[in-house]
Amino acid sequence: MSRSLRQKPADKPRLSVGLILARRFTLSAFANFVDVLRLAADEGDRSRPIRCGWRVLSTTMEPIISSSGISVQPEERLGDPSRFDYIVVVGGLIDEVANLHPDYVSFLRHAAQAGVPLIGVCTGAFILHRIGLMDGYRCCVSWFHHHDFLEQFDGLKPVSDQIFVVDRARLTCSGGVSSAHLAAFLVDRHVGPAEATKSLHIMIIDEAEGAETPQPGIPLDLRSNDPLVKRALILMQQNIDTPVSIDEIARRLGANRRQVERRFRAQIGTSPTSAFKMIRLEHAQYLLAHSNRSIAAIAVEAGFCDSSHFIRAFRERHGVTPVAYRG
Repeated sequence: MSRSLRQKPADKPRLSVGLILARRFTLSAFANFVDVLRLAADEGDRSRPIRCGWRVLSTTMEPIISSSGISVQPEERLGDPSRFDYIVVVGGLIDEVANLHPDYVSFLRHAAQAGVPLIGVCTGAFILHRIGLMDGYRCCVSWFHHHDFLEQFDGLKPVSDQIFVVDRARLTCSGGVSSAHLAAFLVDRHVGPAEATKSLHIMIIDEAEGAETPQPGIPLDLRSNDPLVKRALILMQQNIDTPVSIDEIARRLGANRRQVERRFRAQIGTSPTSAFKMIRLEHAQYLLAHSNRSIAAIAVEAGFCDSSHFIRAFRERHGVTPVAYRG
């Protein structure tokens, strides 16, 4: 039995987590993770850390500023990592990955040596890799940071087509809402499925998603090893609701339209315009399956000028109307 599943004294939380917040960490990823624990920890919404415990750890006890500028006050010094079932590293901006305080690095290495499972949230996976604690483990990163990861860590192939990865004593997730699903996975494992479901429902999340749930990013059949094509696809993904022209994408990439079109044809066998349309339709398909938004609202969010245009395009790609697809 792993150390995190050993029998605990009756007065101790069934799930105890220590959190390290990197400089300019992502606030939403942190809040989603902690709120699942908070809501599972007590009856109703009273937030008493009975079934679950969580503490923000620090070496200096100075407030830690998130990427949005909002600060979080640490609660404890680093101390002995083995007092926790898991240590979570919440990352944020790529530029800060190399700037983790040496005391945190020592603490995380000590935790790994003691057999404490480590969790990387958002770019927390980058941090764990950078300090040598992900060697031999599978790792999940956001589709948005897939290329950044490959640039920093030569030879490693991150998982960027599912929302989280559990590989023995390393757990990683892509950030955002996926951190809530990873926290729910832990609650289900240590506290119970009812408590995990309760947390998600209060957070207006319909149900727990498994690790293999795909990230709502770039469709797999549009993946490319060409840096220019990759950057173009990311720009498309970032502008789904307000599509930019292929000429504008080419300008932002320092290329011309003919270059972009030629590279798309060579790499993925289709035009940039068709690829952009596929990305928007994939996003619409995801919203149809995972939200209660109206067809009109989904059409707007997926960058279509009106519902009828969206319905025609969706039927051409999937063979059914959006209403029939939703069932």
